[in-house]
Amino acid sequence: MTAPRLETVIGRIRMANPVMTASGTFGYGTEYADLVDLRKLGAMVVKGISLRPWAGNPPPRLVEVRGGLLNAIGLQNPGFEGFARDYWPALRQIGIPVIVNIWGRTIEEYEAVAARFEALDGLAGLELNVSCPNIKEGGMAFGTDPAMLERVVGAVRRKTTRTLLVKLAPNVTRIEQMARVAEAAGADALSLINTYPAMALDIETRRPRLSNGIGGLSGPAIHPIAVKLVYEAARAVQIPVIGMGGILDWRDAVEFLIAGARAVAVGSVSLSDPTAAISIVEGIRAYLERHGLEDVSELVGSIRWP
Repeated sequence: MTAPRLETVIGRIRMANPVMTASGTFGYGTEYADLVDLRKLGAMVVKGISLRPWAGNPPPRLVEVRGGLLNAIGLQNPGFEGFARDYWPALRQIGIPVIVNIWGRTIEEYEAVAARFEALDGLAGLELNVSCPNIKEGGMAFGTDPAMLERVVGAVRRKTTRTLLVKLAPNVTRIEQMARVAEAAGADALSLINTYPAMALDIETRRPRLSNGIGGLSGPAIHPIAVKLVYEAARAVQIPVIGMGGILDWRDAVEFLIAGARAVAVGSVSLSDPTAAISIVEGIRAYLERHGLEDVSELVGSIRWP
């Protein structure tokens, strides 16, 4: 048997394998260059960029909890100009698709930053962050209201020809509705899930452990929630779904693919094991060989229930 094919396509992005890094957990990629052969990734999603530099939240903004990680970084970033100057020259030389996560506090800011990235030569796509739970300005509001989601996705779609991924919020009543709204407004693919709104308290001081009070929970605790939402969203739309949330190893990634995801994004585990994403690629390949599958597409949506 020949080696199984791992290639997948997300919008107009051709990936050598279905594993990418999740925004916010892999920096701008170049920080890992001495630790990981980045060329072995299917794609890379860099952390959220806004039109202008943004300081994020004051510390403490990262807390370990049972079953995961709670963060309130607050989307700290150097803004479009800083990213284009300090990071893009090296990123575009890696040789894999690079997707930039973008965000704004208003629809006008989303439009403006998307328009700036439209002119950035070599960029594979944009991931629209409408679901961040740890900033007070904008944040999750765009991702939990269908009308607002339609407006912001449509506005950005009119500003860019790049492949457009929309990162959906997990804390909604019906993910199918939000998925269909994003698809109809012009999304080429869906990313889900983002971190789940959560809080941790210091029982001695009786104060929140994060300066922001509320943050986003990631890690294995949210994985079963993410699998359910990916399953539901993938059945509701025709566009590809990228599964993320609590991936620790290849088994979790394969679970997302079976549920209907066409690709996966590896998140918090990269903070403790920078090589995790590469190991997951090899794990998926071995799984396909063991089950006699010739192409990863045979695994996508292959759930045997209901």
